[in-house]
Amino acid sequence: MAEQMRAKRDESMTTFGEKLRELMNEQQISQRKMSGLVPCDDGYLSRIARDLRTPSQEMAERLDEILGADGALAALKPEPSRPRRSFQGRRATAMGTVTFGSIPDLWGDDMQRRAALQLLTTIGVSVGMSAAAPLHRRLTDLVLTSAPHDLGDWHLACIDHLHALRTRPASLALEDLVTDLLALSQQLDTAEAGDLTELQRVQAALAMLHAHMSNRLGDHGSAIRWWRTARSAADSTGDLDLRLMIRCEEAKVGLYGQRDLETVLALVRQTEHLAGDAPSFWKADLAGTRAKAFTILGQHDQAMKALQVNVDYGGPDTPPSILPNLWVEDQPRFAQSWVYAAAGNEQDADQARDQVLAIARRRGGDTPYETNVRLHEAMCTIVKGGTDRGMKQAAQILDGIPADRRTQMTTAMGHFVLRAVPLDQQLRPTVREFRGVLARTAPRPALASGT
Repeated sequence: MAEQMRAKRDESMTTFGEKLRELMNEQQISQRKMSGLVPCDDGYLSRIARDLRTPSQEMAERLDEILGADGALAALKPEPSRPRRSFQGRRATAMGTVTFGSIPDLWGDDMQRRAALQLLTTIGVSVGMSAAAPLHRRLTDLVLTSAPHDLGDWHLACIDHLHALRTRPASLALEDLVTDLLALSQQLDTAEAGDLTELQRVQAALAMLHAHMSNRLGDHGSAIRWWRTARSAADSTGDLDLRLMIRCEEAKVGLYGQRDLETVLALVRQTEHLAGDAPSFWKADLAGTRAKAFTILGQHDQAMKALQVNVDYGGPDTPPSILPNLWVEDQPRFAQSWVYAAAGNEQDADQARDQVLAIARRRGGDTPYETNVRLHEAMCTIVKGGTDRGMKQAAQILDGIPADRRTQMTTAMGHFVLRAVPLDQQLRPTVREFRGVLARTAPRPALASGT
């Protein structure tokens, strides 16, 4: 009896981190493998396992589920500590007095100011199109959900916003992202020293996604400013992988009308210098961007050399910890489809395109490349001498995109298709018709921010 009571007492004194380490050891799951299964940052999981951080309820339940603990692990999650400071108050409204919690200072710094303007501009568009309800909903959401988030929640938010970028209309995805950026900016002002670097890593990732979404909406000025914010946040962390990830994405997205090609190639060279002399996934990723840039310039031999470096390397050495699902296996196949199509290599272009579309079907259509590889096919048709057929094909593709899914990515690819038309055929009726389709299906500037 005494031994049972002692065992029960010892079990009740077990911490969440101790139980987590015990279960991982029993099942021979390494910390790196576990962080990939969650997914979450490896360093963050390490702090949870050492009881230096309290996991969110969602994180605790996810770890419990993976380890098959049947609730025993989640039950050990300690209550989170209260925020260090928050402003409590009341606001008079037409419906009475509303009590609210921690309110973000929307104008505290440059990132907050731009994020607030972005939110108000995006909401303003909604108000203009419908009624005042969207404005009330978004501001209410910001007020009521502005309490500080656990780091695990922020890591999950990064993954959620990346998924939104790939699957939702860009204007809607941007609204939710801006709300989180405002909340994050407030939390950065009050963060404990031990959390600051990790929150800056989150800031870099979310700012990068904002730049992506701004580009999709055709708001290049906003995108460039958010790339600058993302780079600055990444640089402040000292995390080389994160710094390279941001810069690789910036160069890649710059191809779609955001920057001239010489600037894109300069960004590639600067990032390669930062990466150092040793081979790495990031340098292979940059080679893919270089291949596309050379393709646009019509330098097909150089494009093929760069493409080989990109395709041969494969996936990341290790998944980016802050966005472990950023890289998708269709990315090198997409580069192949583009480069081969522009060079008129129909057989290889068809094979690469089929692989991209097969991956899209397997992932439920969750890919940013599906529409553009079909435009590659139209480009290849034109390069092979079928201008009228290629123009009609490209026009049908663009016309078939729902209005809320039209992005600068497809518009820019449409321009690349148009550039494949020989000069002596630019006045053909099918070409003139395609120009009209291209203009009509471009993203509406009003949906982008006015920052």
